[in-house]
Amino acid sequence: MLRSLLFKTLYTAHGQVRFLHQNTKKGYTSFRKANDISTADYYFENGLRKVKPYFFSFEFYAKVRMYGETVLDIFLREYRGRTERYYRYAIEKGMITVNRKRTTADTVIQHNDFISHTVHRHEPPVTDKAIEIIEEDQNMFVINKPASIQVHPSGRYRHNTVVHIMRKELNYNTLFPLNRLDRITSGLMLISKNTQQADKMAQEMRDGDIRKEYICRVTGEFPFNPIVCSEPIKTLGYTVNLNYVDQEGGKSCSTLFERLSYNGRTSLVRCQPLTGRTHQIRVHLRYLGYPIANDPMYGYATAWSDQLDQQGQIQNVIQSMIENAPYDYMDDDPLIVSSSGLPTRCQVCRVPVPPSDPVPAQLALWLHAYKYSGKHWTFQTPHLPLWAHDSFQQDHHIIPASF
Repeated sequence: MLRSLLFKTLYTAHGQVRFLHQNTKKGYTSFRKANDISTADYYFENGLRKVKPYFFSFEFYAKVRMYGETVLDIFLREYRGRTERYYRYAIEKGMITVNRKRTTADTVIQHNDFISHTVHRHEPPVTDKAIEIIEEDQNMFVINKPASIQVHPSGRYRHNTVVHIMRKELNYNTLFPLNRLDRITSGLMLISKNTQQADKMAQEMRDGDIRKEYICRVTGEFPFNPIVCSEPIKTLGYTVNLNYVDQEGGKSCSTLFERLSYNGRTSLVRCQPLTGRTHQIRVHLRYLGYPIANDPMYGYATAWSDQLDQQGQIQNVIQSMIENAPYDYMDDDPLIVSSSGLPTRCQVCRVPVPPSDPVPAQLALWLHAYKYSGKHWTFQTPHLPLWAHDSFQQDHHIIPASF
């Protein structure tokens, strides 16, 4: 999946084309909004929450950039997680349709065509730690999100997300996250029960009236005196969730850091982002020379660490990320016949079944959203993760979190 997120290929024609004319309803659809909570069948094993595999259809209306291209070329360019052989197979078997009808690889997509791809989903496991409800009223939940659980459906995660777990366990049709945390980050989240509360809190955020406070554990001895880092940050691209300090093209942002303790190996640091850029805390800490100790993207243990601080090396960083990405079944060809030494495959969809579960150290980044404050309210998590305690000793040998 990392490969599919990082690159897109050039358009290439395949064979003869034909046009499929069918009037469809105008507009857009979102797989996030599909109400399929009934297909979420959770079970718990080895300290993990797991979801039994299920069928799901990714559905979308053709975007302008897709007009005039064949079905096969669209999937090869937009969704690079699978091979051409797989997509031809899916089209032939009716797993990929256009306007709810079987199609061919050479069908040319036109304005407002409705495209669907039905898959047998295997979601990665997440921690079995409960989503702790800190406070609740008629409008909102305040929760403590465990690390490893994604906030909302995206990518490989759908049911193993905060929104779906809460909807399933608390019997809600809709919930609205008011802030977002990275999948591997733990801590405070505000979840609205209705659009009115969501709009109200969103306005507070736009007005800059909400103050945020995080705690993290970084490599080395962080300076004793508080530091404000105001280096501009730039996102590599919309397909890559990687950010870096860029003096010329970056967006302005500031973070206040204050050391809380140092144990001879790592430092516990309080972080107050004064702006809200993606990965702002992580990027600023890396720039200062004290990255979060187990950060899988910006830490010192990555294969691309030396290149991350060098001007003009960003594309090399991306290539290194691809080469060192953990195995993902979405990069696999399900039509390959299993043989000795290859992983066992699902009998339904032929994707490889992971031979082992992730280890606990891979589930959590050492970054925790501790406190949020507005004009007339303050919420904070009632306790901190184990890595935030002075007695923590697992920083002798650091295993990076998963990315």
